[in-house]
Amino acid sequence: MSRGRSQNSNPMDPSRINDQIGETSKQVYRVIPYATSYPARLLTGFFANAAARACDLIPFVAIGWAVDYFTRKSTSGGDLVGPGVVQSFVDMFWSAEFGYGFLIFLGFLMLAIFQGISEYSWQTLGYKIQHDLRMDATKSLIAMEASYYDMRQTGQIMSVLGADVNQLEDVVSDSSTSIIRIIVTFGFAFLILISMSWKLAAVLFAPLLLIIPIVYLFTTRVQRKYRKQRESTGGITSVLENLISGISVVQAYNAQDWETNRVADQSAAYRDQAMGASKDRNRFVPGLYAVAGIAFGLLVSAGGFLAAEGDITTGELVTFLLISTRMTMPIFIFGMLVNQLQRGEAAARRVFAAIDLEPTIVDSKDAKALEGTIDTVEFENVYFTYPGTSTPVLNGISFKVSGGEFLGIMGHTGAGKTTILKLLMRYYTPDSGRVLINGLNIETLTLDSVRDAIGFVSQEPFLFHGTLKENVLYNQTATDEAVEKALEMAGALEFVGGLENGVDTMVGDRGTMLSGGQRARVSLARALLKSPSLLILDEASSALDAETERRIQENLLSSGSGRATIAVAHRLSTIRNANEILAMVDGAVVERGSHDELVANDGVYASQWTIQTGEMAGLSQEDQ
Repeated sequence: MSRGRSQNSNPMDPSRINDQIGETSKQVYRVIPYATSYPARLLTGFFANAAARACDLIPFVAIGWAVDYFTRKSTSGGDLVGPGVVQSFVDMFWSAEFGYGFLIFLGFLMLAIFQGISEYSWQTLGYKIQHDLRMDATKSLIAMEASYYDMRQTGQIMSVLGADVNQLEDVVSDSSTSIIRIIVTFGFAFLILISMSWKLAAVLFAPLLLIIPIVYLFTTRVQRKYRKQRESTGGITSVLENLISGISVVQAYNAQDWETNRVADQSAAYRDQAMGASKDRNRFVPGLYAVAGIAFGLLVSAGGFLAAEGDITTGELVTFLLISTRMTMPIFIFGMLVNQLQRGEAAARRVFAAIDLEPTIVDSKDAKALEGTIDTVEFENVYFTYPGTSTPVLNGISFKVSGGEFLGIMGHTGAGKTTILKLLMRYYTPDSGRVLINGLNIETLTLDSVRDAIGFVSQEPFLFHGTLKENVLYNQTATDEAVEKALEMAGALEFVGGLENGVDTMVGDRGTMLSGGQRARVSLARALLKSPSLLILDEASSALDAETERRIQENLLSSGSGRATIAVAHRLSTIRNANEILAMVDGAVVERGSHDELVANDGVYASQWTIQTGEMAGLSQEDQ
């Protein structure tokens, strides 16, 4: 289990994520286990920051001692004022004046050194945690079954992995140092000041208690607004991702203004949420100024009175005033800290909702790896309904395919053809019935071993940004000769040879630099490079011309004598040579047999065959 992962599973639905986690659950604190994974860096950052804060106060204390020394010296030639250790330090120099100056310089020098160490430690710790969070969220998302993404926008998920994770890095690198700065500065300042005059320390610190109700009012008002702001960020990313990916459709339909309005709506939602949070935040900051003004005003008045009474020296009053001005920064840092923690909490809820994801399709405890090749594939009375719907997609599907056989599946759109393939890939689990591989229930076999034995080509072949060769080799290792052979079998070698850079040609994002038919052949080559014992083709040749399709079929038949093939096709010429063809209507198999048998039956298959061959004949006559 990943570090910091909760046992509870949360479906990371961006539209509901603000409401599905309890208000009392502080998700941002779950970053702590990630930080403790790097104890050396964490402790170095903590102690260096604490030392820097202590060194930050040394010059002010030294100035107070110097003021008392110079005042006494000018009036009576008195001794040095300050602890014995300071007396000894200053005596090392040729004059007390120079000694105090060097003490102040030393304080600033040590501040610079410790501050540099602290900044580096916390920033690099933040980057490491950012990486770990992103990897844990990515691993959880990758492990989710394909059905998880059916109703979710890519942009929303990208927003979590990008902006939200980056926000948590800011919490670690900035908020952590702010917390230490506030605690240590106030702690040291309190000890120093109370040692000089507890009365004046009480005057300074008592008004600061007013900050507590101000912070409470701020956090209760602004927290939800920040969460909605993070959600709006994901909405903008989603719309822009769709816009850029579908720019050709946008321009083809002259939808530029419509898409601009969609972006404007999402951007306006973000703007309004951000402005609302800013309004509350800027009510909060003046409250801190007011509290600081009360505290420092009282300090000057009371300090003057106590100095006149002889309760404190002039130097101690100067130290009080200097340290109190230094404490203004932690006070306003505190305001920024609360603001940043609220933003971090909003981001943490989304990030840890992703990390907490648990797939529903996983290996059973006693699952075993598939041994050898896939020799038989069988469906036994399989029923299936997609989640969130009530109409069954498959109704009692049964068939069997053995090694070396070719099964074709045809039917109208929505007949359930592709769903059969998704069940074979275990993207979904049947409602009832069994899917068998080599006579074993597919659910008793490990996911990886089954998928390793399958070559899958989807109806929308996806190519990753990179070279053509990288796409064929995807997550595989093979020689150049093997890659060339796979391209040849897929009918792609000829067009690849015509490219200026051959297999090293960049294909563009999602393969946009290639035609649909070229993408289909590269995707097929990727599947064939695995030398699968089961080849699944989901409308894989729909973008190919008839001659290219024929040559590819010949290559497949001649190269895989022991390989089982299951192909879904609208174009019946694709599956004409299949050993058995299933004709489906509304999730049920209404006919089965060879091409010749089904044509002779004069049923659904024969009707489609007549339409398609008739159209081809008509086109042929028009061309003459």
